[in-house]
Amino acid sequence: MHRSLDLLLSALFNARDIWRLPVDGSLHGALLDRHLLLNLWIILGLAALAHLLLLAGVLFARDRRAGTESISRTVRLEYLPLAFFTLLFSWLTLRAERLWALSRYTGAEPTALQVEVTGMQFAWYFRYPGQDATFGRVEPALLDPGAGNPLGIDPADSHGKDDLVSSELVLPAGREVDLRLRALDVIHGFAVPEMRVKQNAVPGQTIHLHFTPTRPGTYAILCTQLCGLGHYRMNANLRVLSASDFEHWLHVRESRGTT
Repeated sequence: MHRSLDLLLSALFNARDIWRLPVDGSLHGALLDRHLLLNLWIILGLAALAHLLLLAGVLFARDRRAGTESISRTVRLEYLPLAFFTLLFSWLTLRAERLWALSRYTGAEPTALQVEVTGMQFAWYFRYPGQDATFGRVEPALLDPGAGNPLGIDPADSHGKDDLVSSELVLPAGREVDLRLRALDVIHGFAVPEMRVKQNAVPGQTIHLHFTPTRPGTYAILCTQLCGLGHYRMNANLRVLSASDFEHWLHVRESRGTT
């Protein structure tokens, strides 16, 4: 009896968490969450209003004569609500476009941390430019994961000698990051729900995505595109560290000369 009660309470507790948004770990996340919740509350209110009007129509319906009264009633019940909904959803659309522009049409600050993200079947790789702040040249013919060169960095390019390649994305909290998304084979979907970021990586294109992580912790990086039979293992970790811990991590990797 007690075990059944414990299971029921546990199920109710977990069901409550299903309706919650993932924890917000980015600077821009609060704006997106507020807009999303605003839309959901408006939709809930409109759905409730629509059902109340249907119920009122069923309970209080009566015959009306055609004429001026019918035309006036049509204006009140159809055209005025239609005009209101047009203005409401136009305002929501403009608000959403403004949020989209902040992250997509406005570039990252010059001081943003530069990280290259490469998706391939079936792994993510993350490259840091090193002390010279410049990414080295990559050549597809040199790509050899077994030899420790999963991105095909050209050893003849001096800019690539200090590049750091990692299988996990490590970022400092409180500093903007500019991700350069690439894909080597098929379309991969880079997504971190807690950072409120989601962007496809497309072969032949370099797509920029910028955000500022604020909450230290470890988060799952997912692939949101069905990229092949190994799609289920197309994941990685994002670790957000304090500024000092990130500098220590970077120094250790640089001193080893490898990640």
